[in-house]
Amino acid sequence: MRYLDRLQPLALLVMRLALGAVMVAHGYQNLFRHLHEHVRFVASLGIPAWLGYVSYFAEFAGGLLVLVGLFTRAAAFALCIDLIVAIWKVNWHNGLTGDHGYEFPLALATLAFALIFLGGGPIAMDHVFHGGGGGSGKR
Repeated sequence: MRYLDRLQPLALLVMRLALGAVMVAHGYQNLFRHLHEHVRFVASLGIPAWLGYVSYFAEFAGGLLVLVGLFTRAAAFALCIDLIVAIWKVNWHNGLTGDHGYEFPLALATLAFALIFLGGGPIAMDHVFHGGGGGSGKR
């Protein structure tokens, strides 16, 4: 099992790449294809419309930051909050596996939640700039 412990940095990298890629792709659509529709949709949920802009920013910029592993914990926190609100306001009533259910956003929120506590790992820009401060390695 100690062999698997040595692969933890790779696991953190895969987690970051998966979450970051999905969130950048989703945020890109909101930003460059239908930003105003996204803001109107957020307002229709009973959430202040300006939070629609915060949402797209969290998804796109937060996804980019997680992808490269820069400010990983803060970006993952923003993504986690964004995804929890999405589950609560959009997906919850559809059930876990129903049409537009919350199983996929829940999986993404779980990745974000883990990255809040684990950081980006040693294969991240946080590690390069902060000497391992954003990673989960031993000091």
